[in-house]
Parts: sequence; C-alpha cells; structure tokens
Amino acid sequence: MTLSLSQIIVHFRQVLVVLLVTMAMLSSCLSKDSKCEFKAIFNFGDSNSDTGGFWAAFPAQSGPFGMTYFNKPTGRATDGRLIVDFLAQALGLPFISPYLQSIGSDFRHGANYATLASTVLLPNTSLFVTGISPFSLAIQLNQMKEFKAKVVEYHSANKKGSTKLPSPDIFGKSLYTFYIGQNDFTSNLEAIGTQGVKLYLPQVISQIVGTIKELYGLGGRTFFVLNLAPVGCYPAFLVQLPHKTLNLDKFGCVISYSKAVVDYNNMLKKALRQSRRDLPNASLIYVDIHAVLLELFQHPTSHGLRYGTRACCGYGGGTYNFHPQVYCGNTKVINGTNVTASACKDPNNYVSWDGIHATEAANKLTTLAILNSSYFDPPFSLHKLCNLHPIG
Repeated sequence: MTLSLSQIIVHFRQVLVVLLVTMAMLSSCLSKDSKCEFKAIFNFGDSNSDTGGFWAAFPAQSGPFGMTYFNKPTGRATDGRLIVDFLAQALGLPFISPYLQSIGSDFRHGANYATLASTVLLPNTSLFVTGISPFSLAIQLNQMKEFKAKVVEYHSANKKGSTKLPSPDIFGKSLYTFYIGQNDFTSNLEAIGTQGVKLYLPQVISQIVGTIKELYGLGGRTFFVLNLAPVGCYPAFLVQLPHKTLNLDKFGCVISYSKAVVDYNNMLKKALRQSRRDLPNASLIYVDIHAVLLELFQHPTSHGLRYGTRACCGYGGGTYNFHPQVYCGNTKVINGTNVTASACKDPNNYVSWDGIHATEAANKLTTLAILNSSYFDPPFSLHKLCNLHPIG
C-alpha cells in the first residue's frame, strides 16, 4: 500500500509527538536524578581530607596507599576514598581536585585546599623540623580568595574556549566543608599534655569561626564543620603518647584524651551555635563524625568490620600493629634488621588504616551516617536539597 504525502506527514507528526514525549520524560527523570542545589565543594582540612595537595607540593608518596580503590597512590592518606570523596559522589559530583595540583585538575566543581599535616593555627615551626605543614587554615583561606579572584578575572575578560574553572556564580551554590584540627590537638600532647593543649583550643575554634565568616563574605552559604575524631582510640597515639593502663577504658581507648576531645567538640559546637546569629541566610552545620567513629572503634563487628584499635598498615603486630619508627609503606633498619610496615590484605575489616587515619571502609560508613542526616546540629535535610546518589 502506498501512503499519500498527507498520510506520511500525519504519521511523521505522530511519531514526532511520541519521541518528544519520551524525550521529555527521560529529561525529567535525568533532571530528577541529578538535581542538587550544590554545584561544587570547597574543602579545608588536613590529611583526613587531603586528596593530593601535600604530595603535589612535596612529591614522595608510594604504595600501599590507594590500594583499595585507585590501585595506586593518589595523595590520600588511606587505602582508598575519603569522606570528602564519598560526599562528592553522593552529590553527583566528580572527585574534588587539589588546589595545589597543577596537572590534571578540574576546578569546575570546586577545589580542595586540604593538605596533610595542616593545622588550624599558623605553625611556629618548619615542616622539615616537626612535620607540620606550612599550609595552615589561614593559608588555605588565602588560596580560596585568590582562586575566586582569578575566576572572576577570567570571566570578566570574556575569554572564549573551554576552561577548567567554574562559573563566577558558583560560590553561592557550593558546599564548604571543614575537617581540620586534629594536628593542633595531637602535635603537642606528648610535650604539654591535655591540660596544656586545652589552653589554646579556644584559639583554634576562633580561627575556624573567623574563616567561615570570611567565606560567608565571599558568597558561601552552606558550611559543614566536622568535629574532632576520637584520637584516644587511634593505634598510633595509644603507642606513642604517654598513658597508664588504668587510663584505658573497656574498649582500649585513652580516657584522658577522649575526654579532652569531647570538651573541644562541645566548645566547637557552642561556638558555631553562637556564630549563626552573625550569618543570616547561612546554614552552619556541626557534623558529629566523632560519634560515628567512636562507635566503629568500640563495636567494629557490629558494622561489618573486625578490628578497632589495630592498624591495617603497620609493623609490629600485636594489639596495635604500629611502630613509631617505621610508618606505613616505609622500610627501616631496626635492631640491625630491615623491616617494612606493610598493609594487611583485608583493609575492609579495619577501622584504622595506618594508626592515624581511617580506612576507606570506615570513611564510607561515616559518610553513610552523615548522609542519613542523623549527626547534624542543627537538623539539616541534605536529601531535600539533593537527590543523593549511591556511594559504591
């Protein structure tokens, strides 16, 4: 049968309508799946959230770091992904590029200013003396200011062609995350004890709050401030820092250090609560990762893990598998013998990766708890702002 031109046109129109409806439905579904109020993440921190900044500045990292997910070292102080990585995945964003990484970075969805060994307060010593990073929080803030200025300058020049920089309006549509303070707390514990450390912790908190206020001035409106983890349960500190057996709780964590961390976290929570009055239209969220990690250290088997206060990557075996003279991945002569701090074959069973940092498995469980919105103060419905993606 031969169709007339009019019949062909009618048939074509019907097919076209079906195609347009189908495309609209698919577009709607895709839009729904990818909907998120946050177009970028800007992160400030230390090794707990450094995705390669430190090693971009001081190249040296080797295996077994990165063995679980990336199958190579990527500048992360763990076997795989960090909380900030999982958070980016959940928001439908790519991994956030380190600000200090000159090759391969893509800043269209944010930047990561965190570096290993960073402190909140300006260091009064050198990296090559004590191991403290020169990239303190004040430096990271200055890097952020410079980044925004360069973004605005680039777009003001109406330059054509592709770019790895974000749109200048991204700064008000971003999530600003803070995971920093651990080194301020632990670096002087051995020398001055918890009472000495407590004397300058208010300065640490004041610096964090001041940084948030400056970022608010740059356009930031949503801030996640992760509190201090339970360092009293970390294998490295259980081995290195002085404590008595009577100072251990029933889970093997140092009571005095644990109490000092809780005191700091309470001060931080109070300071953030007071600061909200000065930041109208901002969401300033205290994120209680301490509670999550403490639960993992105390009851690892309840969450699919096996070991709490024992490091996966280390040397010495025993309760902690940590030796202060030979760090994860390193080889050193001890008592006339070459020894290597090597990684276990099953990091997915551990909370602690190297005695100081969490494994990918622990980071994933912590992020899942965060995404559940149960550890926010004040309550914050992340799922109402973003259609959260599964984190594999």
